[in-house]
Amino acid sequence: MNIDEAMGIIEGILFASGDPVSIKDILKATDLTEEDIMKCVNRLEQIYSKSSHGITISKVGENLRLTTKPEIFPYLEAVFAPKAKAQLSEAALETLAIIMFKQPITRAEIEAIRGVNTEKALVTLQERNLIFEKDRLNVPGRPILYATTDYCMEYFGLESIDDVKKAVENTLQKKE
Repeated sequence: MNIDEAMGIIEGILFASGDPVSIKDILKATDLTEEDIMKCVNRLEQIYSKSSHGITISKVGENLRLTTKPEIFPYLEAVFAPKAKAQLSEAALETLAIIMFKQPITRAEIEAIRGVNTEKALVTLQERNLIFEKDRLNVPGRPILYATTDYCMEYFGLESIDDVKKAVENTLQKKE
């Protein structure tokens, strides 16, 4: 199979799925290597980078997804008129930031950092699928350990949690 055919297959899989697809699943479905898949993804990204395309491929960890470009959102909003999305409260954003940096983390640890009750913020973040209950700590009471979801990473345009730390470091360096 040549690279153009492989690109078409990968593009078709991502389009038909609508959800993130793991690179491992693409490997199983094709006779491509991981290197071949990444070559195809890189070529598709180059093609989609032109202003004549409204889509792109987002990478979240080991998953790929076909998405619209952020600059297209106002037009999608005008056509599909989504329900007004309430923004996250400052408390929820602070809680999410702590979880992003310290995950997995317990509610008590979050509250120790913030100095206030975080129950409502945690519920809101879970309802919006930004965090999930990853595990339980193996101590008396077995408190829940919270972590961010893949949807959270995608929502904020991040490939991995390391991107958050790099962005903060870059911001701090610019301020110096």
